[in-house]
Amino acid sequence: MLSRGELTDSEWAVLEPMLPKSNRCGRWRDHRQVVNGIVHRRSTGCQWRKLPERFGPWQTVHRRHQLWSADGTWERLLQHAQAVADTEGDVDWNINIDSTSIRAHQHDAGAPKAPPLTPSTASKGAAQRSVHVCAHMRLNLFWRRWCGR
Repeated sequence: MLSRGELTDSEWAVLEPMLPKSNRCGRWRDHRQVVNGIVHRRSTGCQWRKLPERFGPWQTVHRRHQLWSADGTWERLLQHAQAVADTEGDVDWNINIDSTSIRAHQHDAGAPKAPPLTPSTASKGAAQRSVHVCAHMRLNLFWRRWCGR
């Protein structure tokens, strides 16, 4: 029985060839045990110190996670796993974007409008936009006076 976060044999078969080989004199702790520890920690959100003992010393798991994050190993693993899943047809690349309406701030509802800044006091790069807004405001004022509103 697998606990939360442990890799299956088929998942491990995909990842194992991409993991770095030991470049030290000593022997590294089993990669599968360490990866299972990292996956467990990421899926549960527990502290490194609270990792179960079956994953080995938490310092080793934490150090390996930092090392592989810094040298790009995790990025290569992700790209490889995505490529394998894509060739097997397990990835759906369709993206759905939810365009839910966003609530405006309370001060945006009916607050009195101040006249726009003049081009001389406008912020950098906004001179043309301010002139356009000023012209639009003048047209609205003229229209209101002419229509009697």
